Amino acid sequence: MATNSKLRVLVWSEGTAPKFAYPHDINDAVATALKSDPQLAVRTATFTDDEQGLSEASLAATDVLIWWGHLLHRNVQDVNVERVMKHVRERGMGFVPLHSSHMSKPFTQLIGATGYIGGWKHDAGPEEIKVVMPEHPVARGVSDMVIEDEEMYDEPFEIGTPDAVVFHSTFPDGKQIRSGLAYQIGKGRIFYYRPGHEENPTFYRPDVQRVIRNAVYWAAKRTED
Repeated sequence: MATNSKLRVLVWSEGTAPKFAYPHDINDAVATALKSDPQLAVRTATFTDDEQGLSEASLAATDVLIWWGHLLHRNVQDVNVERVMKHVRERGMGFVPLHSSHMSKPFTQLIGATGYIGGWKHDAGPEEIKVVMPEHPVARGVSDMVIEDEEMYDEPFEIGTPDAVVFHSTFPDGKQIRSGLAYQIGKGRIFYYRPGHEENPTFYRPDVQRVIRNAVYWAAKRTED
């Protein structure tokens, strides 16, 4: 990948977010935020596209794949999952799964773990996210944050052995979870970011958008100019 070329980012979601929260789904919200960066060439895909938006041609033209899934994990065809995994492992495509994508086929198969969590709760109150590894590139320009209303996840979190834990979350009832995880899988980099329940406006927050943008650059092995 030429260092002076735009990073090619594909934002995939399954089209199941409620319209009151995300009128054009989550992929559009994330992509719109990223398009403000002139160094990124951003496009979207969804479950109902040809080959579920994961054709060989599409993935070959992608440097970083951002993924949000929830209800349709099992419906993503294995042939498409294999394509994603191959591009990550063999070509070095970056992969950024968000929120409930901890249970997605590409993420769990790439990291070799189930992605199971110890519990969850809607309307759990504020999520306090602490930057526990401020030196990591994904934490660049990011401070501890409070997301006023988010879905709670709880440990234990079956996510294999990440190379780095960048963020950690706690909730009012004392529940906690590792919420920013970095991996090197084959030639590719993966960054999982936990916030982003489909009924909450989390992806419109500038600080969350900054984390995702940082994750794109890190996963692509690039630095911002």
